[in-house]
Amino acid sequence: MTPFVALIPARLASTRLPDKPLADLGGRPMVVRVAERALASGARRVVVAADSQAILDAAGAHGIESILTRADHPSGTDRLAEAARLLGLGDDEIVVNVQGDEPLIPPALVADVAALLQASAGSAIATAAHPITSVDEYLNPNVVKVVTDARGHAAYFSRAPIPFHRDELQGFPDRLPARLPAGFAGHPPLRHIGLYAYRVAFLRAYPGLAQSPLERFESLEQLRALWHGYRIAVLHAAEAPPAGVDTPEDLARVRRAFARPDAD
Repeated sequence: MTPFVALIPARLASTRLPDKPLADLGGRPMVVRVAERALASGARRVVVAADSQAILDAAGAHGIESILTRADHPSGTDRLAEAARLLGLGDDEIVVNVQGDEPLIPPALVADVAALLQASAGSAIATAAHPITSVDEYLNPNVVKVVTDARGHAAYFSRAPIPFHRDELQGFPDRLPARLPAGFAGHPPLRHIGLYAYRVAFLRAYPGLAQSPLERFESLEQLRALWHGYRIAVLHAAEAPPAGVDTPEDLARVRRAFARPDAD
């Protein structure tokens, strides 16, 4: 088992779902449900990195370790960097960022991303992706795609449909099949899964890295790491994990999942 620390950034403010980390899921706050998934992954330590006392109180009431971080961080990665410093983590330690709105994240996926980073000596980050078969997903700018190199490192992340199979997609964009053509077999487009493992040394460096033009164009934070020469190892998962919670509809769906007798 790879030794790693799971950090859960949790922010109280949310445009679409205010107080989202505290939303009740089967009798426990969402942030606690996420922490339970992280604990089930085998993490040696699970810590909620919160921006408010209310989240700390909710975590503490259920025996979950938490720390208070600044409320003005521009990104979750900046919050993780502060948390790693406050916890005194060493540069060589591995931290997995488990998003605070992913209460159904498979624990095995968390562990697998940590193990991939440990096995990838030249990488600063590890993440995950799964094959895309639907043309709608392939073309959807809200679905982030990743292309990898021969060694499984990320070459680029984009909201655009990449890689683009010129011969199989003749007639684009006026003529499109319902599913991606057979010519993609063996090398399907990959949908990025927003789960990251980091070496703490990278987290220490991250707040000092300048934003890249590509990051601003695509609004994808991971492009900053690629721009500055950091390697990102990509785990190929067989399928997508359950979706997180961004909207009231998402919250209703996850509440139904936790209402099942086997939810815990």
